[in-house]
Amino acid sequence: MILDFPLVLFALSLVLLALSAWFGAAVLSRQRDPTEDIQDDVDTILAATLTLLGLIIGFTFSMAVTRYDQRKNLEEGEANAIGTAYVRADLLPSADAARVRTLLKEYLDVRIEFYEARDPQRLAGIASRRAKLQADLWTTVQRAATAQPSSVIALAVSGMNDVLNAQGYTQAAWWNRIPPAAWLLMIIIAVCSNILIGYGAHRTKARRLLLFVLPLVVSISFFLIADIDSPRGGVIHVLPQNLKSLAESMRP
Repeated sequence: MILDFPLVLFALSLVLLALSAWFGAAVLSRQRDPTEDIQDDVDTILAATLTLLGLIIGFTFSMAVTRYDQRKNLEEGEANAIGTAYVRADLLPSADAARVRTLLKEYLDVRIEFYEARDPQRLAGIASRRAKLQADLWTTVQRAATAQPSSVIALAVSGMNDVLNAQGYTQAAWWNRIPPAAWLLMIIIAVCSNILIGYGAHRTKARRLLLFVLPLVVSISFFLIADIDSPRGGVIHVLPQNLKSLAESMRP
């Protein structure tokens, strides 16, 4: 998806909006009768369109920030779940406890790779390793719970269940993006706004140069929204700080 590449979106939106402003100024404005005074009507429609565009950009930016904060909070929750399961491994028999700790360390490294990976092929390998480690972890605690069922071991099983659930919540949050329909609506309104600005612009060359200010500003807004909303594209990412801190604490 182009939304996963904010810089590409910025370049394309800048070209599209600049062409829209040029189309309104160079093509549509020529069709206007010089004796007909419709500037007031154009200004009214333009003000309403720009207000609507600003509101939609603001709401969309809020959606992107909310999703970004959710991914950060889930990264913290995932680190807490893994740390709790690592501590509760002491409740299992010694052999199973040692295996669970070893698997959790490997699983933690895989989760850190998940946050830092950008290559789709690498992500596929990470997903495969993560699924295998999850199966091994659950099999180990299930075997211990079946052999010695008790409320104490149930705590270790509950902690492992939280680890598996935390990964699922994280994956769902990374898939939760701004709907493409919202992007389409925002781009359409931006195009209409630039056409109206070009249509109502004065014919002097110096003033027409100002037509490209709005395309630049709106394109920067699109870039920022796409960057925050894209978990792996752009420059703003959710860093696995809590997971790395937990990995450091597990080292001898």
